[in-house]
Amino acid sequence: MEGKDAFSLSEELEVVRGLVREICEELVAPRAAEIDETDEWPEDVYKVLVENELMGVGYPEEAGGAGGGSLTFAVFIEELSRVSAGVALTPLVARLGWIPYMLGGPKDRADRVAGSIARGDLLMSYCLTEPNSGSDSGAMQTRYERTDAGWRLSGTKRFITGAGVSHGYAVFATKDPTLRTKGISAFYVSRDDPGVSFGKAEHKMGIHGSPTREVYLEGVEIPEDRLIGEEGRGFTYAMQTLDYSRPSIGAQALGIAQGAFDFAARYLTEREQFGQKLAGYQGLQWMLADMAMAIEGARLLVYRSAAAVDAGDPRMSYWASIAKCVASDVAMKVSTDAVQLLGGYGYMREYPAERFMRDAKITQIYEGTNQIQRVVIARHLLKGLGAL
Repeated sequence: MEGKDAFSLSEELEVVRGLVREICEELVAPRAAEIDETDEWPEDVYKVLVENELMGVGYPEEAGGAGGGSLTFAVFIEELSRVSAGVALTPLVARLGWIPYMLGGPKDRADRVAGSIARGDLLMSYCLTEPNSGSDSGAMQTRYERTDAGWRLSGTKRFITGAGVSHGYAVFATKDPTLRTKGISAFYVSRDDPGVSFGKAEHKMGIHGSPTREVYLEGVEIPEDRLIGEEGRGFTYAMQTLDYSRPSIGAQALGIAQGAFDFAARYLTEREQFGQKLAGYQGLQWMLADMAMAIEGARLLVYRSAAAVDAGDPRMSYWASIAKCVASDVAMKVSTDAVQLLGGYGYMREYPAERFMRDAKITQIYEGTNQIQRVVIARHLLKGLGAL
C-alpha cells in the first residue's frame, strides 16, 4: 500500500518550496554567473526577493512577514542557494541581525524590525567579529560608554557581511574588555549615524555579490533606546543568535551541495567518452551515489535542527552545531567531487561547478568554524555524562 513518507515535510511547506524554486530558477539563476563574475551588489535581485515577499519568509505574519519559522526559512535558503549562495546571504544576514531583537525584546520592537525587513525598508547586518576577536568573542575591544543622551561606541568590526549596503547593524560592544563576556551589550547602529564608516570591499574566494567590509565606529553617539535587550546580556544574545541561525547556514550549504550535484548529474547523462555516456561507468555511478547519500543525510540533519529551533528544544544548540558542521563538510566534498566529475570543464568558470566549490568553503568557517562546532557538540555530550 502506498502511503505518505513519514519523514516528508508538510504539503504546505512543499508548496512553498515549489514557489520559491520557480522564482529562483526564473529570476535569480539567470543572473547567478554574472553576479559571481562582477562581485557587485545585485540590487535588482534583492528587489525580486522583496516584490515576491521572500524577504518576509521566517518572520511572524502579525509583524508583516510571510510567516513560517526556522524550518520554512531553511527550505527557502536551501532553494535560493541551489542557484546563488551569494544572493542567499541577503535574507540570511538580515535575519541574523533581527534575531537579537527577537531574543531581547520587547516583542513590539522586534515586530517593527521584522516588518521593515519584510517590506524591503530595512536590511540588517550582524557585527560581532573584530580584527583580534573571531572565535573568541569575549576578547572584543569595541567599547561603549554611557552619555547624557544615551551611548557612545568606538571600535572596528571585521568581515561584516552586507557592510555599506545594509541600513542597520546589530553591534556588540563591551564596557570593559577585562570583564570579558560579562561586559558585552548589543546596540542598533544606523549606517547614517555620524562616525560610522566602512572599509574597502574584501575580495573573497566565493559568495560574490554579497559585500564584506570592515565597519568603523568612531565615537558614534546613539540614543538610549538603541540598546537591544538588556545591558550586559549581549554575549548571551550573540551566542543564542548563532544557535538560531546555524541551521540556516546548514541550509545554505545543503543548497550549494544540491546545486553542484544537480549540474554534475546532468553532465554525466550528456557527456560521452569511449563510446558511451559517462553515466554508464560504474566508478562514476559510485561517486554520484556517495554524493547523493551525503546530501540526503545532511538534509535530514538540517531539517531536524531547524525543527528543534521552532519547537524550542533545549538541545537546539547541539542539533544546530551538528547540522551546520555536517552540511558544510558535505557541501565542500560534494562540490569538489562535482568539479572532478566534469574533469577539465569543472575547472573552467564557464561552468558553475567551480563556483559551487568556491562558495562551499565559507560555510565551514563563518558562524563558528567547524572546529568550534565540534567543541560545542563535545561539550553537550560530556555535560550529559556529568563530565563537565
